[in-house]
Amino acid sequence: MEELVAIARIVRPRALRGELVAEILTDFPERFESLRDVILVFPDGTQGELKIEEHWFQKDRIILKFAGYDSIESVAALRDAEICISEADAVELADGEYFDWQLAGCRVTTVDDRDIGVVSGIMRTGGTEILSVTGPEKEFLIPFAESICPEVDIEEKRIVIDPPEGLLEF
Repeated sequence: MEELVAIARIVRPRALRGELVAEILTDFPERFESLRDVILVFPDGTQGELKIEEHWFQKDRIILKFAGYDSIESVAALRDAEICISEADAVELADGEYFDWQLAGCRVTTVDDRDIGVVSGIMRTGGTEILSVTGPEKEFLIPFAESICPEVDIEEKRIVIDPPEGLLEF
């Protein structure tokens, strides 16, 4: 089955012509410039394919108009749906850069093979991202820096850390 990546989430209808306000979930909003075909994934898991007719940015959000949706009533049912693309169409990142969805769910172990837990979230601090790792007994906050996370294997969903003294305090 094709893996999907969410790039926006519909927040609410806007105006009477069938426009929608969406929260941007991608670090690459410029991708909307050439994007036409998208897959909507509804909260119940059902999916549908739509064509973007128009788009423009407004503050930190994007306004979208889909082909065939021309009234506020026609788009009301699209609320809370995620706008997705195929994982194969995701922007290529430089070596050592990862999407949050690639890191989420990775098993975290130390260089001496001690199991720490699973990445449950990523926090952006303006500097180095912080991995939120849920262990069997507690949660750890681990800076996602190359010096601390020398090995990241997305294929195997595994991150090896070399924690400085005091980081893990069991």
